[in-house]
Amino acid sequence: MVTSDSANNLAIRANIKDLHFSYGEKKVLNSINMPIYDSKITALIGPSGCGKTTLLRCFNRMHDLYQNANYQGEIRLFPEDRNILAKDIDPIEVRMRIGMVFQKPNPFPKSIFENVAYGLRVRGIRKKSFIDDRVEKALEQAGLFQEVKDRIHSSALALSGGQQQRLCIARALVTEPEILLLDEPTSALDPVSTGHIEDLIVELKKTVTIVIVTHNLHQAGRASDYTAFMYLGDLIEFGATEKVFTTPTDQRTENYITGRFG
Repeated sequence: MVTSDSANNLAIRANIKDLHFSYGEKKVLNSINMPIYDSKITALIGPSGCGKTTLLRCFNRMHDLYQNANYQGEIRLFPEDRNILAKDIDPIEVRMRIGMVFQKPNPFPKSIFENVAYGLRVRGIRKKSFIDDRVEKALEQAGLFQEVKDRIHSSALALSGGQQQRLCIARALVTEPEILLLDEPTSALDPVSTGHIEDLIVELKKTVTIVIVTHNLHQAGRASDYTAFMYLGDLIEFGATEKVFTTPTDQRTENYITGRFG
């Protein structure tokens, strides 16, 4: 059970509260406040350097890997209502619950099977039948199993770019995360592969909450339920995608969506 937004009658999977982020003296995010609705797709849009990817990476504490990263504020994860940015929360635990897929496909130099099984093995799972079942399920969820089932123990590096990205999605899904983060997952792909990934994302929201960074406004309009427009580290506007795209409340949002800047 997750908390709910009574005004919109929607369940909330995570809630960003007064989030600031900086690298040393460099401020990157300024007082971000927004909900992440359960089983919905939230798109983060805005010009390059506006803080989209920085915000995305706060969700699974990726910034902890670098020196001088400073979080202020909260990202509360439900149902526990725990601040996952708190110093007493183990970032590894957070990353087990919040998966991430990066801009460029990054399969490991291992077999297709071992790429997907990796997260289970890191968790210490050794039961072969369980791993076999979870790997097959994750590949099915990523729409890849039928294409690779006869070569599942072959190198993942032999897959096409689109297949590699779906493999990375399967690798993120195998541990059954509650939230899936996608950082421009189609920017390195051809139009056909992009279409496959977009269809997959829409299907996946039945089982996992998704937050996607995209520069492709058409993609945000097609695939997302909610959109957040960011500019210079500020959250300018957040709302249902159709409303943000058709009747934005801030002139800067309208200017960006209509191509006047960005």
